Amino acid sequence: MVAGLLDEAAAIADFRRELLAWYRAHRRQLAWRQTRDPYLIWISEIMLQQTRVDQMDAYFARFVQAFPTVHDLAAASEDQVLKAWEGLGYYARARNLHRAAREVAARGGQLPDTYEGLLALPGVGPYTAAAVSSIAFDRDHPVLDGNVTRVLCRLLRLEADPRQAAVKAALIAAGEQLLEPGQAGDFNQAMMELGARVCTPARPRCGECPVARHCRALAELDDPARLPRKAPRKPRPHYQVAAGLIWKGDLLLIAQRPSEGLLGGLWEFPGGKQEAGETLEQCLAREIREELAIEIAVDECLAQVEHGFTHFSITLHAFRARYLSGEPQTLGCAAWRWVDPSELGQYAFSRADLQVIEELGFLSTGDNS
Repeated sequence: MVAGLLDEAAAIADFRRELLAWYRAHRRQLAWRQTRDPYLIWISEIMLQQTRVDQMDAYFARFVQAFPTVHDLAAASEDQVLKAWEGLGYYARARNLHRAAREVAARGGQLPDTYEGLLALPGVGPYTAAAVSSIAFDRDHPVLDGNVTRVLCRLLRLEADPRQAAVKAALIAAGEQLLEPGQAGDFNQAMMELGARVCTPARPRCGECPVARHCRALAELDDPARLPRKAPRKPRPHYQVAAGLIWKGDLLLIAQRPSEGLLGGLWEFPGGKQEAGETLEQCLAREIREELAIEIAVDECLAQVEHGFTHFSITLHAFRARYLSGEPQTLGCAAWRWVDPSELGQYAFSRADLQVIEELGFLSTGDNS
């Protein structure tokens, strides 16, 4: 049966039946699976673009409590949306979600119920459009995320690089062939669940797989984990970054990053990357001058935080600093504020800055001089 899965209607029918039976018996009970509300399903799928299911529960609950309807989300400020998203990372998702909510609310509040309509929304790509249209609206569109790609590559013994356009098209075509018409929502979630829990990247649990008898990689390779083909990883550059906890009396200076780009719209302790030939203290003084046009005195380093992004990593060195002169200007930031440390919780910060805040105990004002 292995060799002819996509060529035999009976084999496809068996595959669908076995996969769906397994999913309905073993699926995880997740909040966004307990609803038919397209808005909540859409929120969950946007979050799942770059977040694992096992990390998402608390963030999803917090976000939908803050914005229970698309109208609530559309009416919120960007700062409120970013604060509710805080800690999830990849903040462009939140900004695009906010823009899309405003578009949907302006058209009456009903999320588009077609793949094409969803695809037209900011931040919605082919995967999300397929997931939402199938799960929320029963549209027959197969999903193709990392988990499903891995399952299909092993199932069909597809050894070409799945990132190539032609290979991706072949995977989508295979997904369309395997899809259970009228049950696309459950089928897509079953494929994703299978990849996440059984057909895992490094050590697939083939003995627990409900469709193992259809898998060519299991039947024909010494190790199914050889697929999908992986391109060699490029080394990620690492940067040293200096940030300033700049005091003016009992107040701290925070800056808001420009709305576009990395961590857009988030607040931070201002600073930047160290350049060749300068100390971290010199780096911080230069960055503050370039970004805010003020002069500071840099004192001791209070905390060091390691943090990784998709394409690079940083060591963030947080220095105590004292304001000396100048009126802050928005030369390299969107906004700035002097705040009492007790107010920091009102602002959305990146994960690295949140680690600094936590490590320093929210910056008690008792020893800031």
